[in-house]
Amino acid sequence: MTTEPTAPDRALERYYRWHARLYDATRWSFLFGRTDLVERVAGLRTPATVLEIGCGTGRNLARLARRFPQARLIGLDLSVDMLARARRGLEPFGDRIDLVHQAYTRPLHDEPRFDLIVLSYCLSMIDPGWAQVIASARQDLRPNGLIAIVDFHDSDWPMFQRWMGVNHVRMEGHLLPELRARFQPLDSTVHRAYGGLWRYFHFVGARE
Repeated sequence: MTTEPTAPDRALERYYRWHARLYDATRWSFLFGRTDLVERVAGLRTPATVLEIGCGTGRNLARLARRFPQARLIGLDLSVDMLARARRGLEPFGDRIDLVHQAYTRPLHDEPRFDLIVLSYCLSMIDPGWAQVIASARQDLRPNGLIAIVDFHDSDWPMFQRWMGVNHVRMEGHLLPELRARFQPLDSTVHRAYGGLWRYFHFVGARE
């Protein structure tokens, strides 16, 4: 399935064309909770099929592949440059992991096929379109399948919110209410970063 990229998609592709080289070296300082997200899922399920939306350089896919050694994984991203780095880093996992270059604008399949769908600091960058991503993920999940998300939540500092907006991140607390409405929450927690400069959240929910 291929789709025409939207203007926001093209803007993100340009953004990551330059940031792909520095992504793993710099994002550790503010993309908190990614490893913890995998462990939260492991305490609830052992998925056989996993989709990561916005897989970037593949760091989360590698964590997931090690934690769930029997699982088949698919990573989706709209950045060719990020996927090129992911392919190199994920070579040790062979054909267990498939990487796909496309935006996630509708369900991948006519029937639900995934036990787990992961989004890590991706959903807050999809604006407009974030609600459709959540709805599509629900359709792609098998009954009782899990969606697992770690992402920015909000900030009390308007100047920081505006600066994050320049970097394509929306931080207005808009994601959690929709996730809680669409899925049965199993783990929904908000955390403070840098003394409260911003907040980020973990959400693990089941499709009923």
